[in-house]
Order: sequence, then structure tokens, then C-alpha cells
Amino acid sequence: MRRPVAPRLHAALATMALAAVTGVVLTMPQASAATGGVTGYATQNGGTTGGAGGQTVRATTGTEIHAALCGRAGSSTPITIQVEGTINHGNTAKVSGDSCNTAAGVIELKQISNVTIVGVGSGAVFDQLGIHLRDAANIIIQNVTVRNVKKSGSPTSNGGDAIGMESTVRNVWVDHTTLEASGGESEGFDGLFDMKDNTQYVTLSYSILRNSGRGGLVGSSETDLSNSFITYHHNLYENIDSRAPLLRGGTAHMYNNHYLSLNESGINSRAGARARVDNNYFEDSKDVLGTFYTDAAGYWQVSGNIYDNVTWSSRGTENNPAGPDPQSNTTVTIPYAFSPDAASCVPDVVSRTAGAGKGLLVSDGACSPQTPSPTATATSTPTPTPTTPTSPPTTTPPGGTNLSIGAGSDGSGKADGTSYGNVRDGSLSTYWSPAGPTGSVSIKWGSPTTVSTVVIKEAPGATGRIGSWRLVNADTGAVLSSGSGAGVLTFARTALGKITFEITGSTGTPQVAEFETYA
Repeated sequence: MRRPVAPRLHAALATMALAAVTGVVLTMPQASAATGGVTGYATQNGGTTGGAGGQTVRATTGTEIHAALCGRAGSSTPITIQVEGTINHGNTAKVSGDSCNTAAGVIELKQISNVTIVGVGSGAVFDQLGIHLRDAANIIIQNVTVRNVKKSGSPTSNGGDAIGMESTVRNVWVDHTTLEASGGESEGFDGLFDMKDNTQYVTLSYSILRNSGRGGLVGSSETDLSNSFITYHHNLYENIDSRAPLLRGGTAHMYNNHYLSLNESGINSRAGARARVDNNYFEDSKDVLGTFYTDAAGYWQVSGNIYDNVTWSSRGTENNPAGPDPQSNTTVTIPYAFSPDAASCVPDVVSRTAGAGKGLLVSDGACSPQTPSPTATATSTPTPTPTTPTSPPTTTPPGGTNLSIGAGSDGSGKADGTSYGNVRDGSLSTYWSPAGPTGSVSIKWGSPTTVSTVVIKEAPGATGRIGSWRLVNADTGAVLSSGSGAGVLTFARTALGKITFEITGSTGTPQVAEFETYA
């Protein structure tokens, strides 16, 4: 039976209201940005440092947050914004400037980079107002509460997402946050933590997601498969109907999370997604892992989890629960170091560390919450860069068979009249073009295929438009090569199921006529 998602949050809000009218101050420990250091996939692709090394400013309204972004020297100038108080529609106006692109009624981190937003003092609450990341990189959001963001009814904000990311977002760390709603879609709410349209290298840690119909998704549809490399650890999912999270394609790592009262389904891996699920505690829940509501299969690797009063539905055409005895059906290699707590202590350690106002406590990997040591202040904040040496394209054509012929393809958003399949049809007269100056396109196979050379050919009339690029092993997130300009790209022989050519800079709109691959 579905549990109602609203009553528990109503009680919490009533407590806060009572405190306000009686003059009681609900305090939150002082926080400093990025205390303890970034973890998970957000450490990859050059790392996530947010506003480290830049100016620190204080904001008590949404308008002041926007003004801080717009007051920078440039859209990538590092800044840490310390937020205290309640941010709502009444105090969040659009602010204009050369270094920002903001909107009223939502905290808009759009076309910017190198920003930290951190709650301090008596706390930061974003009330009925969401945080939206679009075309953004190197962002930290820490120690804040976002509640009751609606997509229908009044007021609305951010499409109903507490935190939403879309359109080429890279390297985001969301840490020690509380994200909550008061019901499901019928009550006007959507997801708590959503990622779509080419969002990658994200970590959600030590956070609470509760009282919502939808926890969050990775990919907005079965064709939005450009999102990947997400880590979820030491989070509490409580009283969530489904999407904890929903994965469409890509790779995700879930460890040391406490899932309590998942009412309909939990981790929903589908459309080729691969989830590694380590040392989590699932409690009083239904169908906590599997592929649900589709016949497009997803995959999982499981280890060390505890299933406490978990029920499983029967298998069907569009319902493939992993239980009642979950077993791995894929292997997911994790590229970063992590020290998981034993699953048996997860409910305790998460209850003491997760959420805003917990003093940024973290676990030491031995079930013991602790105050982390502050990270060193950076003297400069680099934009995330590839982790492998830059390799300029060569002009020597490869020999052998073009492995892209007969393979599959997908990518980020595309301009009208183009197709991902045009990059593997052997013809220079057709091409794929991203919706803007940046984007990604992938070649994929049904089984691991060894590749050591890629040839990128631009369409006639569009040569020279491609600027900086990266080649990424989409199975692991590893950068195989990087450089600038189209041509012959070589790297160490690698067996993979999917390879992505990511355009990170260009002159005009690129047109990729062929994405050839060779062994």
C-alpha cells in the first residue's frame, strides 16, 4: 500500500512555524565551503573546487545571490556565496550582467562556472524555490534546505525540481543538503534531484531526500542517454514513491545510503544504465532495485547490502525486480578511492551525518561520524580539465575496418535536421550537429570492442569549426585523449562498449560528418 508522502513534512514545517512565533531560534552550525573535500565521481574530470580561491560574499535574499553572480569580473571568476535566511519568490528577482544569466523565481546558475553556495549561521532555506544549473561547471551546493518546489499550482519554480541540472553540466558536488516536498505529482511536485541533457560527474553526499513522489532521475527519456558518472553516498531516502533514483543509461555508484519507506520502487536501472550498489541499507520498502515500467533493460552490480523488510513484486514484461535474492548482472569499475561503512551501521551513521545543519559531519569509513579537517584553500580555481595528457590529432590515416559502420550511436542534444546515425553512415554528405557550440556524440557496441584510433571528419563547408575536444571511455568515465581540431586521434588500445567524442569548444556550430573508429 502506498504511504502518504505529505503528513511527515507537514509536522516538520509546523515545528518550524511554532519556533518562529515563539521566538525560538533553530540554529545551524557555522559552515565553511567544501569542508572535508569532494568525493565520488565529482573528483574526476579535473575535480570539483567550486568557488575556492575567489571572493566570499554573504547573501540573505535570492536577489543578493544573483547580484553576487552578476558582480563578478567574468562568468568563470571563482566566488563563494554564504547564504543565511529564507530565500523565496518574494526576495528573488532577476539581476542582469555580463557574468550571469539569471531569472526571477529560481536560483539560476546558467552559463557559469566556479561557484560555491553554502548555508551558514542560522541556516539557509530555499522555500518553494528551486536551484537550476544549466550549461554550468565546477559547482558546489552545501548545507542548504530546499523544500516544496512546485511545477503546477502556485507558486511554481524550476519545473518542480528542488535541484535540477541540464544542458551540458559538469562537475557538481551537492553535499549535506535537505531536499523535501509535500507529496507527489498530483500535489504539484516533481523530482528532488534531477539530471538530464548531458550532465556528468556529479556527487550527492550526506543529504536527505524525503516526502516526495519522485526522488530524482538521470535522463529525461529513453533517448536522453548522455548523462553519466553520478555518485550517491551517505544519503537518506525517506518516504519516496519511486526514482531513488531512476537511471536511463550511464553509470552510477550508490553506497552507504539508507533507503527507508520506498513505496513503489527504488533504484530503477533501465535503458542500458549500469548501477553499482554497495553496502546500502534498504528498510520497509518495495522493489528497491531492478528495471521497472519498461522493457528496456538496465544492469547492476551488488555487494554488501542489507534488505530489511523488503518486498518484491513478480517479474513481467515491464517489471524486472532484482530480488528477492539480488545478484549482479554486470561489472562496474569505480575510478576513485572510497572507504564504505558496513551496511549494518548505515542507518545510524546516516542519521547523524546527513542533511543540512549537521555540522558537515562525515563518516570515517568505520561507522564513526567525525568533523572533517578543512581542505586547503586553493590559490586559484581551475576549470575542470582532462586527467590525461593532451594529444593533438595526427594526419596519418589508420588501416583496417571502420568499426563504427554497423554500430549504434547517441549523444547530447542535436540541431534540427541532424541525426546521430549520420556520423557512422560512411557519407560526408550527412552530418550530426549539436544544438549549440558544444555537445557530444557516441559510438556504441553490444559487447566490448577494442579501439585505439578515432577519425573525426567535419562536413564540407564546416571544416575548422571544431575547437577543443575530449575522447571519453563512456564505460568508466576515463579520458582517453584530448586536444583541438578534427583529424586522426590516437590513444592506448582500450576495450569498451561505448566511446564519446565531446566537443568542449568551437567556432560556430560544429558539423561532424563521420566518427570513425579503428582497432
